[in-house]
Parts: sequence; C-alpha cells; structure tokens
Amino acid sequence: MIEAKQDLLKALATAIEEVSPASALKAAFESPKLAAHGDLACTSAMQLAKPLKKNPREVAQALIDALQRQPAAARHVDAFEIAGPGFINLRLRASARQAVVREVQAAGSGFGRVSDNGRKVMVEFVSANPTGPLHVGHGRQAALGDAICNLFETQGWAVQREFYYNDAGVQIATLAASTQARLRGHKPGDAQWPESAYNGDYIADIAADFTARKTVQADDRAYTASGDIEDLDGIRQFAVAYLRHEQDLDLQAFGVRFDHYFLESSLYESGQVEATVARLVAAGKTYEQDGALWLRSTDYGDDKDRVMRKSQPGGLGSSEYTYFVPDVAYHISKFQRGYTKAINIQGGDHHGTIARVRAGLQAAGVGIASGYPDYVLHKMVTVMKGGEEVKISKRAGSYVTLRDLIDWTSRDAVRFFLISRKADTEFTFDVDLALKQNDENPVFYVQYAHARICSVIAQYLEKSRDKSGAAAAMANADLTLLNAPTETALMLKLADYPTMLASAADTLAPHDVTFYLRDVASAFHSYYAAERFLVDDAALMQARLALLAATRQVIRNALAVLGVSAPEKM
Repeated sequence: MIEAKQDLLKALATAIEEVSPASALKAAFESPKLAAHGDLACTSAMQLAKPLKKNPREVAQALIDALQRQPAAARHVDAFEIAGPGFINLRLRASARQAVVREVQAAGSGFGRVSDNGRKVMVEFVSANPTGPLHVGHGRQAALGDAICNLFETQGWAVQREFYYNDAGVQIATLAASTQARLRGHKPGDAQWPESAYNGDYIADIAADFTARKTVQADDRAYTASGDIEDLDGIRQFAVAYLRHEQDLDLQAFGVRFDHYFLESSLYESGQVEATVARLVAAGKTYEQDGALWLRSTDYGDDKDRVMRKSQPGGLGSSEYTYFVPDVAYHISKFQRGYTKAINIQGGDHHGTIARVRAGLQAAGVGIASGYPDYVLHKMVTVMKGGEEVKISKRAGSYVTLRDLIDWTSRDAVRFFLISRKADTEFTFDVDLALKQNDENPVFYVQYAHARICSVIAQYLEKSRDKSGAAAAMANADLTLLNAPTETALMLKLADYPTMLASAADTLAPHDVTFYLRDVASAFHSYYAAERFLVDDAALMQARLALLAATRQVIRNALAVLGVSAPEKM
C-alpha cells in the first residue's frame, strides 16, 4: 500500500497541475476519520476553489477526471467519491491495501525508515548542571530528546546527541560549599548550615566518599578526592564528577546515551565568549548605557534590548556576562561544527531565552539562518501516587527524581508516559496507573498487543512439525483472503506508519508515535476479538498470521523509536 500511496500522490500532483497550472499546492492525502468514507481523503479541491473562483465540488470532479486518466488510479483505486463541500474520498482496491503486509515483510525493522539524506542534526537535551539527582523534568527531557533523535534517524539524518552543562558557576559553588559544610560535620537544620545549601542526602554521600579519598569516573571526567577539608576547589571537582557519574547511572537506567558533553566553562577558556562579544560589537549591534553593554535585540524582533554585560569583564567564567551570552557563543559553536540544524529540548522556563539567543545569532553575522535553533519547550510533571501528589524525594531533598519513577514503575512506563502528551502541555504522571495491567494503562495495552501476537504465532509454529516450512508458508501466504473489515482497518493503519514517522519528525512531535501505537493496538485487539487465527483453513490461517506478523513488526519498530521494549510474553 505504501507503493500505491506514492503512485497516487504523483498522480494527484499531475492532476493538480492539470486543473490549476499556476498552483503551488502540494499533493497530499489524509486518512478519513470514518472507515465508511473510504481509504484515503483529499482536500485539494477546497484549497484550489478560491483561487480558481469555482465551486469546490466542481473542482473536485475536475481533479477526479484528471486522476482517472492516470495509470496509477486504474491500478490502485476502486472508486472515487465527492463528499460534503468538496472532499474527494478514494476507495482502494483490495490488492493495494493487502500489499502493506508484503512491504512490512520485506523491510522488517527498516519499515518506515528512509535512506541516508546526507544531512546532520544536533539535538541538545537534559543538559542538567551536576548539582543533584535528575528530577522528573529532566526525565521528560530525556524521553522527548531521545525519541526525537530516533525519529530523525528514521528519516535519514545523522544525529548528534549533546549534553551541555556548567561546572564552574554559582550553583556549582553552592554545591562545593554544601559538601564542605557536611565535611565540617554540619547538616540541614544546624545553625552553621548555609542558607542556600543543597539539603539532599546525596550531599552527605559525596562528603563521605571525599573523606575516603575515592575516585569517581563519569562518562566525560574522572577525579580522585584529596580528602582535605580545606581543598574547596578539589571538593568542587570531586562533587561535579560524583554527580555526573550519578547522572550517567540514571541515564543508563533510562536507556539514554550521549555522543558528546560540552562544558560552558570551555567557552570562556577557549575565548569563544569574548570572540562572540567582539563580533557583536564590531558589527555595530551593541551599545553602552548606564555602564552596561547592551545588544540591539529589538532589531531582530525581541520586545526589548538585552543586557549582555553588567560590568567590565573579570576572570575566567565570571558572571559579568548575562546568561544568554555564552548561549549565543555555544550556538555559534554548534553551527561552526557543521550543524546547520539544531534542536534544543528545554524546560518551559527557557521561553524568554529564545528571542535573545536568536537575535544574538543573527547579529553575529556568521551566516546562521533566522529561526536557528529549533526549540521544544516542555512543561513540568506532577507525580501522583496513592491519589496524592508526591513532591519530595529523600535522596534529592526537595523533588521527585527520575530514578524514583523508574524504581516505582518501570523504564518502559516512564518513557511511554512522559512522551504521551505534547511537550508544551502539563502532565500528571500517575504511578498507580503505570502499574495497572489492563487497557487503562496505555503502555501495557500496546505491549500486550505485541505479546499476544507473539503467543498466537508461537502456537502456530509449535503445532507444525516443520517449523521453517510453517514460517515460509506464512511469509508466502495468499493475502487476497484478507477481506474482513477488521483486517482492512488494521492494514490501513499499518500503511500509515511511514507517513506518521515523517510528520512526527518534521513537527518535533514524538507524542504522535504513542497515539499511533494506541491506534494500532486498538485495531489489533478489535481484530483479535472478531476473528480466529488458528483455523482449519490453512490458507486463511497463513494469511491472517502474515498480517499478525506484520503488525508485530510495526509495533516493535514504533516502540523502538520511543525506546520502549516489545516483550514477547506478559
């Protein structure tokens, strides 16, 4: 069916050109909301009607006439219908619908994927400063970012996963001071405990390991503790390495990896921040006022000019530059490394950063297109357990950690749930729901469909004396026997997979994959309830099992995009 849709899209493009030669309208089909409306729908007639100054139904008929002159229509379409104000509904031939089973069989795990497009993209996500355990917001970033990376890989992109963090700022100084206070024997609640200190149990763990002169190894750094309570810089470096290691463990438990770690301090050490400021000054995009250096960001659509430097520069990594200045330098670095497309996954509190960073990049005059980088901003997560909101983790001291969610439920549930809504919507993670083993739990519902298919196919193979022959018979089944309404609905849903992937990548919408999986699972469960599979008619049995195997493959492929497992037994 994928081939049929591609052929029909080309035919529709030709028909649009014939009916409206000056139109730039792109050929596109939609899936009708009701099966009774056909297999494919087209809204082109309504879009062309106004510029053509014609009735939409008249344009629809002209498009149908043009389509029917195309060989693809004769080969794949059983009937055309005009509905409502000018919708064109297409009913495909049974052979076109059934072809998707063969297409899935042939492509296997590559079904839905396209070949290398020669382009590369950097996706920056999580980017948590090493000041404590990863919280559930970081978990949402990790799930979103990893799924977006996987989506782009299905579309032929070379993807770089990058983690950006600061190891020398105010928060890191607070971390070092908190650890030193613990080393001096103080604890939260004591009169000597710093007011701004971090209070979680992990601070005591860092202090204990520092005293023991342990060595910690993270993905991007290692450090051996001196054990000297007065060695504040050593305490800082050990604490950073310790918490980076903790983050690595959390991310490994979540199945997330990174290709590169980028330090904010390196932007100062390498002179990239100063070079960026000098470039903006030389371009005439800054001015001095009230002792501060300002960026003329209003020239690029910002609501007001932004302060770049509140005072004259001090030492390495000092805070004289406002926080968006190193961000500008960092994104110039991304661009200069060849990433003409970059995506940032960040919390909603970064909304105000977008305009000023993009303004700085435009003002720098290094050839970066407007709208660079792309942003996916997510809202925070509320955690419910036992009908009550959970706000505090003993280990973190003030928030629920990603590890808490994984320990309470499972990696699969956390990943699926955190991707299952648009990033910019509030999300409530219901721990009790994530533990349910029924159709109320969406990840269970989808995984159970996969396991159920595995069970049916396993029963078929176990009953066969020649298992390889039975598998071959299933692979070469007579698909013309697949004509039941539930079979048609399932095959149409499978055929939507490549288009859904492309759209989800284009719109940075991994939640579309979760919606799709639930639809496929629903179509399968309806099929399972309506038909028997291990029937006496061998040809019919093999055809139905071939459809089940294709469904299993598509579910497995889609779950892999989300980083969720596809269990064979449940």
